[in-house]
Amino acid sequence: MVARETVCLKRLGGDRSGEEAAGRFFANPRVTVDRIIASWSEHTGPAARGRHVLAMHDTSAIKFRTRAERRRGLGQVGHGNIHGLLVHAMLAIDRDSGACLGLVGGEVWNRPGKVTPLRKRALSERESRRWVDTAERAKTVLADARSVTVIGDAESDLFPMWAMAPEPDFHLLIRVQADRRLAAAGDATLFTVAARFPVAGRQVIALPARPPDRAARTAAVEIRFGAVDICRPHNEKDRTLAKTVPLHLVEVREIDPPDGVEPLHWRLLSTHAVNTEADAWRIVNWYQARWIIEQLFRVMKSQGLGLEDSQMASADRLLKLAAIATKAACVIMQLVQERDGTHGLPASVAFDEPEIDTIELLSPTLEGKTHRQKNPHPPRSLAHASWVMARLGGWNCYYKPPGPITMRRGRERFNAIHEGRLLGSAAKRDVRLL
Repeated sequence: MVARETVCLKRLGGDRSGEEAAGRFFANPRVTVDRIIASWSEHTGPAARGRHVLAMHDTSAIKFRTRAERRRGLGQVGHGNIHGLLVHAMLAIDRDSGACLGLVGGEVWNRPGKVTPLRKRALSERESRRWVDTAERAKTVLADARSVTVIGDAESDLFPMWAMAPEPDFHLLIRVQADRRLAAAGDATLFTVAARFPVAGRQVIALPARPPDRAARTAAVEIRFGAVDICRPHNEKDRTLAKTVPLHLVEVREIDPPDGVEPLHWRLLSTHAVNTEADAWRIVNWYQARWIIEQLFRVMKSQGLGLEDSQMASADRLLKLAAIATKAACVIMQLVQERDGTHGLPASVAFDEPEIDTIELLSPTLEGKTHRQKNPHPPRSLAHASWVMARLGGWNCYYKPPGPITMRRGRERFNAIHEGRLLGSAAKRDVRLL
């Protein structure tokens, strides 16, 4: 998928025989969604060692074209007659450099046709448990990180998250979804208390585009912050959870927004201490990094792999396809991001050992006579590997940096070379055995 930037079985297989082999793979009952998702993080833990990791997670609906007579077993994923799957993923980002370290965990599922009303279900029976489960998975995968900050949008603002997930050096940063009761505050609530905090400062922040709804723009905002103790909701079924949780609240509100534009207004809760204006702006900057997880989903869909165009016949196979596409999208992002070697990631983030050996053998053969045509990156680094992919894709080391199309072409050519090398090695072993 990375090499050919597609999920189409015909293109993945290369010919009729390859297409049939790919179909058998997805039909194989021993190939499971859970095992695919378990492999998402195989390179992420080592890459995160010693770093402060921003672990951002979100959910995306994968919408497939369906007809009443051809639902393919897909459940509803939106209002009206929209059917598809849901993908929840957590992406690890280095706090200091912004490097994408890889996937941490998540879930891919097909929504059943009929569900019990939300208030009658325990957390373990709700879709929202994915937020808590993925945070718990992060504790294992990112165990060697110096510190972890899990970042989520408003949908992850669940009391069980605040009561269960935080640990020393394992923090939460979540946008507030709804008003909350506060301890020892009389009739005051989270929103009313936030409005009473004094303005601590003003800045202009950049807001990235969100096609097709929002163009990129800047916003002049003011910031407030303070400590709060949130209370366990009356309707929380798990009465073993703490009655209150101490947190810090940061509120960002746009000043004089343009006409016809919805003003920016974020209320951000965190387990990180926020004692100064600098602390508050740091929380805002970390939350803004969430756009990277949105980019992951765009690469899976219209801007890359075209997952929503798949014509695969059944929901169980589409689940496997979506799980693999999530990993492929992450690798594509890493290759493009690391083309200049800014983040110093190892090649093992995106390649296995036999592939790295092939990359190291190829690199000298792709270098030219001039200084600019030499691979400038350390051996066995992801940047070193990205340079090789770019050269194989037709980049001449001059003009503008290689983009996703060049990287895709290079990875496709590399796969053919690597497969040939493995076949050649196997043939030599057979000859020696004879």
